[in-house]
Amino acid sequence: MPLSASALSRLEFQHQTIRELIRNTTEPDLHRRVQPDKWSAFENIAHLAAYQPIFLARLKKIQEETDPQFGRYVADQDPNFPPTLAKTLEQVLTDIDQQRTTIITTLAAMDDTTLARIGIHPKYGRLTIKEWTEFFLLHEAHHMYAIFTYIYT
Repeated sequence: MPLSASALSRLEFQHQTIRELIRNTTEPDLHRRVQPDKWSAFENIAHLAAYQPIFLARLKKIQEETDPQFGRYVADQDPNFPPTLAKTLEQVLTDIDQQRTTIITTLAAMDDTTLARIGIHPKYGRLTIKEWTEFFLLHEAHHMYAIFTYIYT
C-alpha cells in the first residue's frame, strides 16, 4: 500500500509552515534563545535542514540492507549541523525545500514492497519505511511547535 494521502500532503506542504511561522520575525530574533538551555527558533530550523540528509541516508540503507539498525540521532554530534548553523536563514530554508523535493521523489518511486522494508530504530524498534516517514513528519512537527512557542513567547 503506498504512502497515505495525509503523509504525502504533509511531506509536500508541512515544511512550508516554517516560513509562515517566522514571517514577522527578524533573523536576529530567530537566533535569540528564549531559554538559555534550549535551542533558538533558528537552531530548530537548522536542525530540520541538517536532519533531512540523515533521513535520506537511512531510507537508502533500509532499501539496501536487511533490517539495518540505527543509532540515536544527536544533532550536536552531527558534523553537518555546525555548517548549517553558519548559514543564513534563507540558505537554510532553501536547503529544506530542495532536500524535501528529493525526499518526496525518493519515496514516490518506492513500490509497496520497498515501503514495507524495515529499519530498526533504537527506541521504537522495527519500523517500515512508511513508519519511518511518519516518524520523520512528526519529528518535524515537534520542532515546528517549538519554533511557534519561541516566536510567541
